[in-house]
Amino acid sequence: MENVLGMVALACAFIVGLGAIGASIGIAIMGGKFLESSARQPELINELQTKMFILAGLIDAAFLIGVAIALLFAFANPFVLK
Repeated sequence: MENVLGMVALACAFIVGLGAIGASIGIAIMGGKFLESSARQPELINELQTKMFILAGLIDAAFLIGVAIALLFAFANPFVLK
């Protein structure tokens, strides 16, 4: 039984850790592309900034959904039989 709990803890760590790495890389790439595109066409900064903030929110939402799933497995684990 302890082995299952340890594996669940490890899985939760992977879910949160890989989600954080993916979200930070995604936002970094998006921010770089925003700076490149705003330097090329400064008249479109307002439209590009709006789209960038919407995408940043969606990327963060995907990460937070992963955190919620990890919390579900950590506290209401469906894999542990009682």
